Amino acid sequence: MESKNYTTDAINLKSYDLSDADKIILMYSRDKGLIKGVAKGVKKPKSKLGARMDALIANTLMFAKGKSLDRICQAQSINTFKDSRQDIDKLMCSSYISEVVSNFGVEEDPCSKDVYDLLYKALDKISKAETKKDVLIAVIKFQLKMMLISGFSLELDSCLCCGERVLNENMYFSHEMGGIICEECNQTFKIKTKMHYKIRDFLEAMLQFDFDYTCDYDQKATEKVCMVCFNLLKDYIRLRSGKNFKTDKILQEVL
Repeated sequence: MESKNYTTDAINLKSYDLSDADKIILMYSRDKGLIKGVAKGVKKPKSKLGARMDALIANTLMFAKGKSLDRICQAQSINTFKDSRQDIDKLMCSSYISEVVSNFGVEEDPCSKDVYDLLYKALDKISKAETKKDVLIAVIKFQLKMMLISGFSLELDSCLCCGERVLNENMYFSHEMGGIICEECNQTFKIKTKMHYKIRDFLEAMLQFDFDYTCDYDQKATEKVCMVCFNLLKDYIRLRSGKNFKTDKILQEVL
């Protein structure tokens, strides 16, 4: 007989009020992708779940199966990413990447382990970042890797029109097509977003390397370059998602 209880590691993305005392928590889990659970009595001062149900906290959770929604019985914190809660840049960037996962994640996601690990590593790296540039680099790595997992990876090596490799020359970036167009082909397309080849090389390095590896591009890139890349990827992700991002307006104000 199948057990009515199960456990999984999950990161809280957002919550909804269910009643005066209860909340529904939307999470991304390592085993099941997007999941929802009822946190009963979580708004009460003496709740056993309490702050563990706040957004942007990773927990090991025990669930009891329910008819429509499963109930969260126990929660043991794995990481609260506490340093992000004292810094508006870190907090908003963490909220942004969790919104990306919320918009692209699915239930019973076959890539759930990859997405969970990516989100966890990015949140941890943002929390521990010492500078705004370090925060942006962590987000850029997340953006690129999340699009790769989701099947929307960018073509940054060859022109999407003629197929020729673009080397040490300027190029154009098409949000709609998802990659670069060479200068010659762009005489037809008239794309306005120009990309220097060094920006392209930086993005390729960010996609290749993990969060714990520091390459030459991490050190050479300026905060301004990182902002250009972050915004370019943010616009691409919004276009591919087809959904509005609540964090967009605040990010424009704080970064």
